[in-house]
Amino acid sequence: MPGVAFVIPTRNRPRELARTLGAIGALCLDRVPGGAEVVIADNGSDPPARAPSMLANGAPARVIRLGANEGAAARNIAAEATDADWLVMLDDDSHPTDNGLFDAIADAPEDVAAIGAEIFLLNGRREAGGLPEVFVGCGVAIRRGAFRRAGGYDPSFGFYAEEYDLSAKLILDGCRVIHDRRFRVLHEKSLTQRSMDTICRRLVRNNAWVAARYAPPGSRRPAIRRDVLRYARIAVREDAMAGYGRGFAEMLATLGRQPRRTMRLDLWERFIGVSAVRNTLSACVTLRDDPVVCVVSRGKNDWVVAQVIRELGLRTTPNPGRADAVIVGTCSPGPMLDAARAWRAGGATVVEPWSFSEPGPALSGRRALTLAS
Repeated sequence: MPGVAFVIPTRNRPRELARTLGAIGALCLDRVPGGAEVVIADNGSDPPARAPSMLANGAPARVIRLGANEGAAARNIAAEATDADWLVMLDDDSHPTDNGLFDAIADAPEDVAAIGAEIFLLNGRREAGGLPEVFVGCGVAIRRGAFRRAGGYDPSFGFYAEEYDLSAKLILDGCRVIHDRRFRVLHEKSLTQRSMDTICRRLVRNNAWVAARYAPPGSRRPAIRRDVLRYARIAVREDAMAGYGRGFAEMLATLGRQPRRTMRLDLWERFIGVSAVRNTLSACVTLRDDPVVCVVSRGKNDWVVAQVIRELGLRTTPNPGRADAVIVGTCSPGPMLDAARAWRAGGATVVEPWSFSEPGPALSGRRALTLAS
């Protein structure tokens, strides 16, 4: 039985798939109990996707040809075709850069169902998306048993926010989602088949679906409203209001039909990042000197960071030059790390709102802020 199965959906990207398979074939499998295999789900490619039967490192590879484009749910079909302990979910244009993922898998505590990677883009920046307990779909390792118990990816999502839905189900099943910086992935992010109208259409609809399904009653409307406004701003910036409008209409027509598995407040706060930010900031910030902080580089769930700052009673300023420290204002792992690096390069004292790496203490290996005498 293989220890790891690399699961790759693909559609009409033969060059990207070949590069990804080449990169997987360069990994060392000596420390992987049972070895590894590659299962490719071909989402109706024309001509059909092809792969060698064995990669350079000895990992067997096979293609499952699907009659239509199943979107992210093609991963479910590939997952059912393997009995590996762990499913390493990739896109056809993303791949691990080294063997660190195997160390992350070996060290994962039993209650960890999914390990998110640190995902880099070709320009040196990191992938956007994700939260402290939400992985990004093009770079994650998931226990196959937990994946099956959660029901895998919901086919109705297609692509975008399907990993938020699955992360929520894993949390509800009593599991944890973590991120480990030893697991590094390069996402080449091919422009083929990427339409910003399609992306914005699905982003507003699918994220609202997630809120409708899992948010506690008092949090549901505010969560949906935040998603509607966030993706409207993105659609304006990307000149994709036509797609956004279609997605908004679909959202209104379908919200009431979403299956609800309402989270308790403590689970919801884990899911949206409140718990991780609260734990990290309360552990590394003391209040005896009445410090002044500035929230910078705002992004996904910046309101969570602002809420925790208010809970802690910190004084804030809009001017980073007058602050004792700056706190990065996003819960998305990649943008958080990019922003922290940029502000540190400018000489600022920086606090990341949550700790990316597990296992290990908050802010391990980084400059922790102690605002005390």
